[in-house]
Amino acid sequence: MTDIDDRVSTGIEGLDTVLNGGFVPGRAYLARGEPGTGKTIFGYHYLTAGVENGETVLYVNLEESVEDVKANARSVGFDLDGVEFLSLTPDSEVFTESQSYSVFGADEVEAGAFNEAIVERIEALNPSRIFIDPITQLRYLSGDDYQFRKQVLALQQFLGEQDATILFTSQATPNNPDDDVQFIADGTLDLERTHGARMVSVPKFRGSSTRSGEHTFRITDDGVRVFPELQPGKHSQPFTAETISAGVPELDDLLHGGLERGTVTVLSGPSGAGKTTTGTQFMKAAAERGERSVIYLFEESRETFLTRSEAVDIPVGEMVDRGTLAIEEMDPLDLTPQEFASMVREEVEQKGTEIVMLDGIKGYKLALAGDDDTLVRRLHALGRYLKNMGVTVVFVDEVGHVTGDFQPTEVGISYLADNIVFLRHVELGGELRKVIGVLKKRTSDFERTLRRLQITENGIEVGEPLSNLRGLLTGTPEFVDGGDGES
Repeated sequence: MTDIDDRVSTGIEGLDTVLNGGFVPGRAYLARGEPGTGKTIFGYHYLTAGVENGETVLYVNLEESVEDVKANARSVGFDLDGVEFLSLTPDSEVFTESQSYSVFGADEVEAGAFNEAIVERIEALNPSRIFIDPITQLRYLSGDDYQFRKQVLALQQFLGEQDATILFTSQATPNNPDDDVQFIADGTLDLERTHGARMVSVPKFRGSSTRSGEHTFRITDDGVRVFPELQPGKHSQPFTAETISAGVPELDDLLHGGLERGTVTVLSGPSGAGKTTTGTQFMKAAAERGERSVIYLFEESRETFLTRSEAVDIPVGEMVDRGTLAIEEMDPLDLTPQEFASMVREEVEQKGTEIVMLDGIKGYKLALAGDDDTLVRRLHALGRYLKNMGVTVVFVDEVGHVTGDFQPTEVGISYLADNIVFLRHVELGGELRKVIGVLKKRTSDFERTLRRLQITENGIEVGEPLSNLRGLLTGTPEFVDGGDGES
């Protein structure tokens, strides 16, 4: 098996991660997909990475002129001036019914000239990287499918003798599949667009393992960025298992001291119950310890979050200025789970973030374009990764009913949580009040009573245990003995 250090970089960091370092030297790889999936841009990355590494690289263009190729490359941020070209783009008359090529057939002058051009150019340059775009264009220069397959195989054999690493594309369509070119490749990159996202997978890769799963990518003005599927088991770091305070003694009492590092907490409750503010309180206390936190807002604007938090004595603006808090307003309709996981990894691994809060679960689900099972699976992977890294995780989950039968979470994520803290509205004495309680805590004991929660201009206030409140779990809370449990 080829060592990772000997790999040929694709020029795309995330794709190299998927391929465990890049291509195996001296082998041929196929990038396949329907028109517009980004195959040629992958080739731009591959070639320019070679130029930057001081290598000789060759672009064999079979569809567009050199001028068009360079112009298209510039439009997505690539300068191909250091790339050698072999332009075999046919003239229009080649595609008339009376014309056909047999690339390696000795009987036709045109085929001999075509073959000679390839051989002479490659032997003169001795390139270490070759990009052929697209190889399926040879189909139009062949008499029939049999001749095409012969020509492709002969071309692959010739290129294989040159000790170059080859990337070629195919233009697959439902009516014109590329099954007859896949067999010559040592590895295949499948590119597709689905549910508004771009995906790349690696169904075949001889000589080494690759990361399984569907990896997403984005095409920007700077080219392609690949976001690998998160594999939490590949990530971990040592950390001290300790309890972190919320900075509110009564809230800490409910939790037997606070939350433990490296655990997942679900804050559950209806709209307006105080979930986000309660989670932000933990980040305020972390900032006072000099720790960094990040909140991902899926259901609220950054401006609204800043205004609400400042109004209840949580100085998030000051925290942001000091670098102890990052606020990321997310657009779930323009985001994939893989891309989001990459953002989280950057916060944790490059910026040392110790608390990650996802607000909220329903907004994150929009990014999945899937069902509840998909949501649970994605949250499980993200939560497990963060726990392995010693990060304290807070998932904010909004339940649908303001009052009524008790429901711990909306989408069945209870089993993912080490801790479940629930906030609810109760109607008592003609007044709507908030209460907070703990339903689950895996790592320690916890208080099994409810407490009144108030959010004031001075911050969060948690009252004494409401020992005589009954019936919350049945949906009909009431005080017994005529009291309200608080003085």
